Amino acid sequence: MRIVQIGVGGFGKNHARILSQLGVLSAVCDADPARAADFGARYGVKHYSSLESLLAGESFDGAFVCTPTSTHFGIAKTLLESSVNVFVEKPMTYLSREGEELLEISRRKKVVLTSGYIERFNPAVSLVKEYVRTKKYGELIMLEFHRENRMPLHIKDVGIIYDTSVHDIDTAMWLFDDAPEVVFARSGKLRHDHEDFATIMLGFRDNRIAIISSNWITPIKVRRFNAVCTDAIISSDFITQEVKIETDGGAEIPRKEVEEPLLLEIKNFISASEGREEIRVRPEHAVNTTRIAEAALLSSQKGTPIYLEL
Repeated sequence: MRIVQIGVGGFGKNHARILSQLGVLSAVCDADPARAADFGARYGVKHYSSLESLLAGESFDGAFVCTPTSTHFGIAKTLLESSVNVFVEKPMTYLSREGEELLEISRRKKVVLTSGYIERFNPAVSLVKEYVRTKKYGELIMLEFHRENRMPLHIKDVGIIYDTSVHDIDTAMWLFDDAPEVVFARSGKLRHDHEDFATIMLGFRDNRIAIISSNWITPIKVRRFNAVCTDAIISSDFITQEVKIETDGGAEIPRKEVEEPLLLEIKNFISASEGREEIRVRPEHAVNTTRIAEAALLSSQKGTPIYLEL
């Protein structure tokens, strides 16, 4: 399989590294010609500085789009119309209606379309998902997420809800296997052009709740979540992948192997593109996550809950 990488700045450089390790990277493209040339030389592949020149000069089966959010729709649409399997970093699009259009094109062209909601491939989240699926610790009733760090320097066009909170919006829907009925959010900005702190409450059926707190203010990096079940509290760390289970009988830390989520995510895309595996993050999941992010921003602006029908 031949895969091209579009956008090798920010987090995109990690995708290029893994694609090269897997032996499928065939070309890189970046709007910065010097950066494109650097990564092309680093991985021994051709480099381009525009999508037009890439399409004219290369034949490929799949593409990774790791450019600013505002550019995702136009680039992905062009690729999909060319019958290419496409991975778009999160969020898939800035507007949910644009995501719906990409979804329809992927169906018409019969190609794979997915988005980079990487926590679905985090072994800590996968373990909690299995506990929830089997109801090993009873029913899942509440999720709490905390993400804190300084603002990434490469993020220019969106605030913390679209860049950071979307991870936990997607994870909450995956663990509950449901979409929320109501969204209520508060956000503000202290140091940046867009909102740099936010707390979002997602209300699911049967009074189940997810609370998502994110900020770009605190100097330490925090990536944690708690799953409150009827028979246990499961605490997890996205970074260390440690899971701690607390029940009436005491605490337990299950043994597990640490794996790189991005590697697992990219392998899933390749397998799905070759028809060997189902894609884990379907495009409709990505559209729903964007729709909830839109609702969170609207709720924060209006100061009222937003009721959804997804």
